[in-house]
Amino acid sequence: MKKIYSFLLLLAATVLTATVHAQVLNGDLNHNGGLDVEDITLLINGYLTGEEEWIGDQDQHEAVDLGLSVKWATMNIGANAPEEYGDYFAWGETKTKDVYYWDTYKWLDDYENLTKYCTSESQGIVDDNTVLDPEDDAAHVNWGGKWRMPTYDEWDELLQRCTWEWTTQNGVKGRLVTGPNGNSIFLPAAGYRNNDSIEYADYYGYYWSSSLNLEYNDYYAHYIFFFFASSYWDDSSYRVYGHSVRAVCP
Repeated sequence: MKKIYSFLLLLAATVLTATVHAQVLNGDLNHNGGLDVEDITLLINGYLTGEEEWIGDQDQHEAVDLGLSVKWATMNIGANAPEEYGDYFAWGETKTKDVYYWDTYKWLDDYENLTKYCTSESQGIVDDNTVLDPEDDAAHVNWGGKWRMPTYDEWDELLQRCTWEWTTQNGVKGRLVTGPNGNSIFLPAAGYRNNDSIEYADYYGYYWSSSLNLEYNDYYAHYIFFFFASSYWDDSSYRVYGHSVRAVCP
């Protein structure tokens, strides 16, 4: 009898702890509109598998299934709403700063040699790493869990398989991107950071991928560029400029 009583107490404490924790994380871990047994089960399984951090981050930042290979976040890193610009990051950096240029870039030494993400001896220290490591991924570092920056191929999939409409959302201009399943995300035209200024905000959008652009040289990385009157395409930008980051997850 004592063993049964102890078990019930332990079970009640576990459920209570899980419920409180779930409420702290907005509760609805399975995104079905309410707090239920499945939410608590997900939380407990998360602790048992060591993935409770992913559960929390996944719940705090909404992911949209567009019918593609990955899910896309509803807003930019640093934003609190889909139409907010959010923060700007140099490629391979995870914090904002006052000036975005070569002399403030993390992966460049005093002799203008690249110290990471380099494939040519003439440009720096060769590591042949062409995709950002998690510790240099602004989406992963700032949001944690399984969030990360999109690769070149994932941006290309978004371009090729979705419709892109120039529109205004809550007074902010940008592109409404609708997936093959009818779900959509909004990408604000946040411009970009060059030196100490923000350029082309409300007219152009610049979004980093996690991939170097080897068609140019190692000082460039792939990004998506769009504006009001034209199509949108993959392009290359100097790694030092501050662009927007939109996260993806499995």
